[in-house]
Amino acid sequence: MKIGYIRVSTEDQREDRQVDLLAPVCDALHVEKRSAVGPSRPVFKALLDKLCAGDTLVVWSLDRAFRSARDALNIEAHLKDRDINLRIVSLGVDTSTADGKLAFTMVAAVAEHERSRLSERTKQGLAVARKNGKRLGQKPKMTTADALDAVKRLQNGDRVKDVAWSYRVHPQTLRRHIDKLKAVEPA
Repeated sequence: MKIGYIRVSTEDQREDRQVDLLAPVCDALHVEKRSAVGPSRPVFKALLDKLCAGDTLVVWSLDRAFRSARDALNIEAHLKDRDINLRIVSLGVDTSTADGKLAFTMVAAVAEHERSRLSERTKQGLAVARKNGKRLGQKPKMTTADALDAVKRLQNGDRVKDVAWSYRVHPQTLRRHIDKLKAVEPA
């Protein structure tokens, strides 16, 4: 049996493209909505456990199933020990052949290298942005003016819960912004 594994990194991403590409070459498809770098991939683990001798695990591309070259090679070796083949459709790689095994090994190494380079470039870009004074991360939920206004309202007797609700934030978020404001006030 040819069993397809489809992974998208977030709940917002759609698997339609992978489904369209794998459905014609697979007997069954398994979809997982989870980052590859996350601590667990329950659908992938269950699928690996379910595969039987003679089956083929089919993925669209290397990065949809494996975290690193080591991960890819370890899983492929585990599959091979159980007489299960691996097919990567976008690359035309099929580990049931000697050439396919060679291509898989080389492609896994190149994919890990590219992922490492991407990580390096991202870290370098973030470092440059920080150096240039760019604010990174999520936009603050409240402005300094909002926090100052909230302090006045609390001093006038408004409840923390009501003030927080008016800014559409959790009371703890309101407290955190007020504490940050107090930390920068001159003594």
